Amino acid sequence: MTQPPSPGHEIHPQHPPVVPIPQAPFIPRRRLQRIVHLFPGGQFVRYVCVGAFNTLFGYINFAVILALLNMALPVRFLYLTVVLASILSVPLNISVAYFGYKFFVFRTKGNYLGEWIKCFAVYGTGMIPGLVALSALTRFLQSIIHGHAASLHVFLSAAERHLSGRPLALLQHIATGKAMAGYIAGAVMIGVSTIYSFVGHKKVTFRVKKPA
Repeated sequence: MTQPPSPGHEIHPQHPPVVPIPQAPFIPRRRLQRIVHLFPGGQFVRYVCVGAFNTLFGYINFAVILALLNMALPVRFLYLTVVLASILSVPLNISVAYFGYKFFVFRTKGNYLGEWIKCFAVYGTGMIPGLVALSALTRFLQSIIHGHAASLHVFLSAAERHLSGRPLALLQHIATGKAMAGYIAGAVMIGVSTIYSFVGHKKVTFRVKKPA
């Protein structure tokens, strides 16, 4: 017959109970899994690289068209000129972005026309809000740059000492207080569009249907 342990004798079980420790208590597990599933590491890194190229290409295309329009239209209509430049640059920018995403990011096969149309649809959903924001941001930057016109002229005078010919004429054209606002606003909106479009391309343009 087993004797009960004495009051001063301590019991040390061979396998003490395991107490589960909660991990990341402030982040819901399902939500965290959704984020990880939405942005797989390799695919998102490739998207960032292609997106950086598309952003640079899209901005150069937009800036060239805007410069040509600024030569023909008065500067006082810049808040509308940036909208026109953005619309004219869209077809080429989206087409270049589509081929980059298809071949290097999502790596889908075939269905070129369908995916190309979906790519336009993804960008089209954010186009109208983006154009409104572009025009509003341009006017806002115009007012800010106008308030710092003196500092801008000092910078322009310093740059003129090291430039001549066409580069100097281009700098003088861009650096005029009201014209510069359009180029800055265009860069901001193109960057925002690149980030926004990732989810749209993954869920719509290049969505791979799972087998039944």
